[in-house]
Amino acid sequence: MSASQVSASRRRQILVLGGGYAGTMAANRLSAADDADVVLVNPRPRFVHRIRLHQWVAGTGTADEDFRHVLNGRVRLVVDTAGRIDAAGRRVELASGAALDYDHLVYAIGSSGTPADAIDGVAEYGFALGEWEAAQRLRAHLAGIGRTDPRAPATVIGGGLTGIEMAAELADAGVPVRVVCGATLAPSFGARARQQARRRLAKLSIEILEDCHVASVGPDTVTIVERGERRVVRSSTTIVAAGFGVPDLAAASGLSTDAIGRLITDETLTSVDDPRIVGAGDSVAPSGMPFRMSCQAANQLGPHAADTVLARLAGAKPVAVRLAFVGQCTSLGRHGAVIQSTHLDDTPARAVVSGRIAATIKEVVCRSVICGLRVEGRRPGAMPSFGRPRETGDRGAEVVA
Repeated sequence: MSASQVSASRRRQILVLGGGYAGTMAANRLSAADDADVVLVNPRPRFVHRIRLHQWVAGTGTADEDFRHVLNGRVRLVVDTAGRIDAAGRRVELASGAALDYDHLVYAIGSSGTPADAIDGVAEYGFALGEWEAAQRLRAHLAGIGRTDPRAPATVIGGGLTGIEMAAELADAGVPVRVVCGATLAPSFGARARQQARRRLAKLSIEILEDCHVASVGPDTVTIVERGERRVVRSSTTIVAAGFGVPDLAAASGLSTDAIGRLITDETLTSVDDPRIVGAGDSVAPSGMPFRMSCQAANQLGPHAADTVLARLAGAKPVAVRLAFVGQCTSLGRHGAVIQSTHLDDTPARAVVSGRIAATIKEVVCRSVICGLRVEGRRPGAMPSFGRPRETGDRGAEVVA
């Protein structure tokens, strides 16, 4: 048998790094490839339902699932962490010391919470929300200090959607809370949705501090800077929800990244350095212009990354990414929420839903995310694409160059 015949008869190896929303979706869709083996590498043995982490922290819900419930049975799960990608050798070195070879790789390692060194004292005294391990530490801390001292509220740093969800969940569970916003509350919302969110937070007796920031965190204090003046206030628990970062795996592996470490790809989600590496989720920047870090984007980027790989396996040309945003859903406690409808490009539209109806819709959305993973796991290719290719123009070409 010739070398070409041996190569043609060998089963291709597809490696997916990261078992979040995008990675799990991608692995499920890739399981449709009859002549390939799909391996999912994830640092945790269970799937983390990240958009419910605030509930798990407050003791009002669960945030993990057995991978057997969301992952196609043909996908092999490897519980480990990728340490380095050897693109030239098509191999990934793992933290355990093992290594996995691949023919195609999906880079879907996701995002992490705010870096611990972003604010003085956070690493020692604060809690960065965004990952399962951090949520575990925060939940244990809250259980240990109790929830009865109104003189020392919990402080949530960051007035974005993640921050106000966490603040409202704690307040709804009886914890006194303040939110420190860098500029304004819920900046991704339109004016009407922002007003509704502010009303709901006020109803929960949450103190909202806008146009200020936290300079440092102490054992039971935070230093707030407002209009150039500093003041120290007590804080029983300090939670940082001021944005997300990404692991440095791509940069450390010599791949092209943007300023914060997201893998730069073209519009098919293919790495600009290597056609056998495809990106998906929070850790990718198509044409150097990333989508908003969100479950909504990840659940569309994951299947598209898989479609790009499947096209290459079939000798076909991959198509440009298609995403359609429909809204931004934010729960504000168990009995309230705000839903900001959006245009397809994720900019705020006119319609806003709030109150108990919005809370019901948000709960349906959270459940539908898991349902979507299960559907794609049972019937790879079942999740459709509704978006349209975006206009990148010269800006995208310039950033990639």
